[in-house]
Amino acid sequence: MSCNVAEDYIFLCSAQDAWGIVVETLAAAGVVFTIALMLALLFIVPRICDNVKRALVPIQFIFLVGTLGIFGLTFAFIIRLNIYTCPTRFFLFGVLFAICFSCLLVHASKLVKLVRGGLGMSWWVMLITVIALSFVQIIIAILYVAIYLGRNMDQCNRIQANLPARNIDFVLILIYVLALMAITFLISMISMCGPCKYWKRHSAHIYITMFFSIGIWVTWISMLLRGNISLGTSPAWDDPVRAIALVANGWVFLILYMVPELCLMTRHQSDCSKQINQQQPHLLRQTVGVDNRVYSQEDLTQVQDSGRSSPSSLPRFDATLAMRDLEPSKEFSIPRPQQRPNSYLQYRTHDLGQM
Repeated sequence: MSCNVAEDYIFLCSAQDAWGIVVETLAAAGVVFTIALMLALLFIVPRICDNVKRALVPIQFIFLVGTLGIFGLTFAFIIRLNIYTCPTRFFLFGVLFAICFSCLLVHASKLVKLVRGGLGMSWWVMLITVIALSFVQIIIAILYVAIYLGRNMDQCNRIQANLPARNIDFVLILIYVLALMAITFLISMISMCGPCKYWKRHSAHIYITMFFSIGIWVTWISMLLRGNISLGTSPAWDDPVRAIALVANGWVFLILYMVPELCLMTRHQSDCSKQINQQQPHLLRQTVGVDNRVYSQEDLTQVQDSGRSSPSSLPRFDATLAMRDLEPSKEFSIPRPQQRPNSYLQYRTHDLGQM
């Protein structure tokens, strides 16, 4: 079946090249699902009682915005390379992934403190960190697009361009993103080492997400630089490889990270202080409460009989016993019968004699 569209848009509806239809269907579904998750996140914000989880809402919303951009960028790879899609590919590919991986890195860094009973970074520190980390890739992409592509527009021409060199350039400008991925993966492993089991679940979400993301990136880079050339499918399958990688990584972000995080947003947090106290050595634990120790009567009698105040005979005071003023003791004895005065008895005897 042929399409009555321009040649650059042929993969959007060509039945002979079914990969375009399949990828754009998955990308469109990803766009709809991401928007639904963004609305769900805004809807459950008033129901989040934990301040730590509430501080993660801006970061996770930015993460969803980056994921939405990843699904939208897929269409720039389904459409053939031209002077319009070329700058879009080189600029947005690294920037969008830098935003997503920066959010995961900041979240994992906060979990390093949470699994050990701390609080970690506040929401505005995390937001500034995400912007700063993403801004580095934005500068790299601007320099490449504005300086290199601006002077060598033939790189955006499929016929005249040196395809292996262009693919190498595409990977080279993503080195910073690869570094973010490696650091995030290491931090996610560190965030799983702590006594608080509740926050380890959040760390596991990031760890699994980064594990599959690294696998996807290793696969598409290997296919782009070596695999397609060895199989003789380059450059026909260069764009499909990158488009499939975008869709696959976008769905990994949603299924393995965002959906489980939303499920735990309104769930009650367990008491991590008890778990931390149980795993600490006995001498390092903090004593909860005050031991109310009193002296026995025998110890007091021995002190009085000895007539001396040696260190061994003195009663022991508890260091945790708080000093406070003691109220005067009240007497709760039962009154005993007392004998009446003699004058009162004589008065009664005189009355009885008159009767």
